[in-house]
Amino acid sequence: MKLKNTLLALAITAVSSTTAFAEIKIGVSLALTGPGSGLGIPMQNQFKLFPQTIAGEKVSLIVLDDATDPGKGAANARRFVTEDKVDLIIGSCITAVAAAMTDIAAEASTAQLAGSPVGVPAGKDKWMFRLPQSNTVIGYAMVEHMKKQGVKTVGFLGYTDAYGEQWLKEVTPLMDKAGIKIIATERFARTDTSVTPQALKLVSANPDAMLVVASGSGAAMPQLGLVERGFKGKIYQTHAAATMDLMRVGGKAVEGTFVSAGPVIAPDQLPDSHPSKKIAQDFVAKYDKVYGVGSHNQFAGHAYDAQVALEKAIPLALKKAKPGTPEFRTALRDAFETMGTTQFAHGIMNWTKDDHWGFTMETAVMLKVVDGKFKVE
Repeated sequence: MKLKNTLLALAITAVSSTTAFAEIKIGVSLALTGPGSGLGIPMQNQFKLFPQTIAGEKVSLIVLDDATDPGKGAANARRFVTEDKVDLIIGSCITAVAAAMTDIAAEASTAQLAGSPVGVPAGKDKWMFRLPQSNTVIGYAMVEHMKKQGVKTVGFLGYTDAYGEQWLKEVTPLMDKAGIKIIATERFARTDTSVTPQALKLVSANPDAMLVVASGSGAAMPQLGLVERGFKGKIYQTHAAATMDLMRVGGKAVEGTFVSAGPVIAPDQLPDSHPSKKIAQDFVAKYDKVYGVGSHNQFAGHAYDAQVALEKAIPLALKKAKPGTPEFRTALRDAFETMGTTQFAHGIMNWTKDDHWGFTMETAVMLKVVDGKFKVE
């Protein structure tokens, strides 16, 4: 009897070990508090709708708050790879935080799906893939729109951090090529509550248009500052501002604003020929059913696309290795590079060995704020 009980206990232990071994663990670091929470919370909401299994394997999400802080994001990434032994890292939705996580993920040979358009030196993104479009892709649509609007001069008002710096670096050559000149540049911190001095300098420069580089609800504050200081020209915002928070906080001051973003924002307004219309509509229908009509945004769409990518990549990786092993982590990274052209809610994605951005220049959609809603231009 004693021997029988011992054998039964060993059998249970073996089954439990096999189940734990097969579990796919994903560490998710998002800005759930701090100035970036308007981006992180929608992503978290979408991850709550994540499937419990993919390709027959249990999927476990470990979601941590990075508080919009690069140091906290790095600590989360360190925990993911040392304590949780995750197979994949997702995050952050904040560029500077995602950048702080990258070296840690690479050191652990663990793929990272960045929820922000983070740029790193050449060769340092071997283990990192971006879910958002690059600033160049988004900027291309914006500059083409500026050309049609007759814009010749622009004032730049952007974050002091990596997101603002990358936008200035990437959009400047696009504008130069189009014959558009940035005649004044001002910066502000995510935590600032006013941009009065910067707004005064920019308005006095009298550009045809202003480019505001900020995110979530924080994108409304600088625009309010410009409008309050008497700017009457066109105002452009980036894809990080493509949320209802822009209108909720900005009110009438953001009416007429142009926003370059992904097709997930208003898929019903896209032509039937648009390759991402159906999948973007699927995302919106499922998200808004749970969280309310019109509650979807750009960043929730990135979380949806993470699921799309994993549903295609995980079966490929499972052919080579089991979850929880270094071999599986490598196989998953390789799968992202070789899974081929994939329809994302944000456009057509094709990560390759040499391109971990993946989106083409035609991906972005130009939106205009009309009566408190986004309208496709």
